[in-house]
Amino acid sequence: MQKGASTLQTVSIEPLGDGAAVVRLGTRIDPDTHRQVRRLVLAVDRSAPPWLVELVPAFTTVTVFYDAVQADFAQVEDWLRTRLEVLGDDPLPPPREVRIPVCYGGEFGPDLGVVASHNGLTEDEVIAIHSQGEYLVYMIGFAPGFPYLGGLSERIATPRRSTPRVSIPAGTVGIAGMQTGVYPISTPGGWQLIGRTPVRLFRPEQDPPTLLQAGDIVRFDPISPDEYQALLEGGDVQ
Repeated sequence: MQKGASTLQTVSIEPLGDGAAVVRLGTRIDPDTHRQVRRLVLAVDRSAPPWLVELVPAFTTVTVFYDAVQADFAQVEDWLRTRLEVLGDDPLPPPREVRIPVCYGGEFGPDLGVVASHNGLTEDEVIAIHSQGEYLVYMIGFAPGFPYLGGLSERIATPRRSTPRVSIPAGTVGIAGMQTGVYPISTPGGWQLIGRTPVRLFRPEQDPPTLLQAGDIVRFDPISPDEYQALLEGGDVQ
């Protein structure tokens, strides 16, 4: 069997408007499907054609934006299928690990008690479980730099709030169902808020403008309110 043929049996490529194609690499949100997402992004990046505008990886898909003046959907689909034929199971580069300091509870995490009560735990147990996890960045979305992180323990999974908040401060760490994430900018939101980091996740003056990228591994380190303030004032969190 030709290398990559098994991938082609399950993949689909669909048009999205006049200038984009969605490559669907699976139906389940899991690390194996996400590895295929990363492999395709790397393969396209390495041989980027002139018509390529942007790649947007997500949980199970890669959206390929293209210049419709230079290529149409049929050409883009044919080109993508040639990349998929040789996608294979080659190892990916080691993931980058990013450690994010978090001050849990209190004014930084007003829903920490809700998460603890919902799961029959103490607040300290929630902090311990959350900060001992290893989280895969599946995708960036919702707001600039917002990471959707997989790997949350079922022991602290908690439904979204019934009534979203109008404004959540930048850096706030939240839980929604089996996901955890960090609000990179002040925005409305309905996640349960358990802490806040002084680290900036959205950096429009830099390239790339977001601290995290799909495929990164994130770990959270608990810090005290004094340490939070010191990091913020010291400028060590850029």
